[in-house]
Amino acid sequence: MSSDSGESTQQIVDHLFRHEAGKMIAVLTRIFGISNLELVEDTVQETFLKALQVWKYGQLPDNPSGWLMQVARNRTIDLIRRQQKMAGLSEELAERLGASTESAIQQFFLDTEIADSQLRMIFACCHPALNQEDQVALTLKTVSGFGVQEIARALLSTNSAIQKRIYRAREYIRQESVSFEIPVGPELVRRLETVYTVLYLLFNEGYNSIKADELIRYDLCAEAMRLCKLLAEHKVGAQPQTHALLSLMCFQASRFNSRIGEDNTIILLQQQDRSKWDQELIRLGYYYLNLASTGDYLSVYHIESAIAGEHCLAPDFESTNWQSLLGLYDYLLEHKPTPVVQLNRAIILAQVTDVNQAIDTILDIPHIKGLLEHHYIYAAVLGDLYGRVGNKAEARRLLETAYRLTSSLAEKKLLQDKLNSLTLRVDS
Repeated sequence: MSSDSGESTQQIVDHLFRHEAGKMIAVLTRIFGISNLELVEDTVQETFLKALQVWKYGQLPDNPSGWLMQVARNRTIDLIRRQQKMAGLSEELAERLGASTESAIQQFFLDTEIADSQLRMIFACCHPALNQEDQVALTLKTVSGFGVQEIARALLSTNSAIQKRIYRAREYIRQESVSFEIPVGPELVRRLETVYTVLYLLFNEGYNSIKADELIRYDLCAEAMRLCKLLAEHKVGAQPQTHALLSLMCFQASRFNSRIGEDNTIILLQQQDRSKWDQELIRLGYYYLNLASTGDYLSVYHIESAIAGEHCLAPDFESTNWQSLLGLYDYLLEHKPTPVVQLNRAIILAQVTDVNQAIDTILDIPHIKGLLEHHYIYAAVLGDLYGRVGNKAEARRLLETAYRLTSSLAEKKLLQDKLNSLTLRVDS
């Protein structure tokens, strides 16, 4: 087999690991018990290694995902038959083993049971005794198949810090024998908040990826939407906040095809071809936003979805209802007073009033000096605004700072174009 073929097989296996590993880990954890998480992960790794070995020298199966699940299932049956008194074996499995081992294991691999197992895994990772950083890191690693480096990027942390978080969380789960179940009552409400945070972070990392060569990581966005839809379709997760978050994801994902040019350059909102916006996703966005309108609690996801939906209502950039957007951002700022929200509100303010007021608003953001020195987006936005009011020197300084801070090649290209535009304006 050629090296190209071997490389292709590796890419297929990597893709499937991203999409199937979380499902397999959830199902096997439900079988073996959460205290045997290391055994579970070893079994999943063995399954994918076998796929790599077999598929490299033969034909790819018609249903690769089904093939992987079958191998994992067979491996599980072998392990159970060898050691049915395994420490930490789930009580649920022990009860089912009254029937034959094979039929008992088969029940866990039904589609409905796989979905239930994934939710159990999400809620276990979001146990209230863990701090939120550990909850998020463990969920991304265990449920979504993230690597340590990807989690570090998503959470603006270091590899070693993430490894410590995951180890700490797993040790607590093992030592305290955390139940592998979906909580009820007030505990469910508390746990859902962390689940929403995880899914929101996951989608955002995909939507604005910091990878040097990839502006949008479609796999991460798709995974966040899959898990959110999984949550929305389960009776415990069919909550207004879940629908609002899923609505937000649909609106944002609808613009994927218009955000990047054929040469992998960024196309700003005002230049985007709105005929390329996915109308089916926009329709779903409004559908889920309508479902989210039930109840008497308005979450930040409701407001952010309404903002995204407002953009989708406008047939072109000039027709955007900027005054309505400013009102929504004012409301969002009350519920989520973060620097990012303040920055985005300033961008809208520049459309509603004058650019100088927007600049002053950004300069009033707490700790703005540190943000400008360490996060490219603040320097990029402020530099662009200074350029619009004719302060070329300050615009150049900030845009050059943003260029240095970002690792995204697409972002660098956009910033360089802005810098070149400043030079052209000066020369003319």
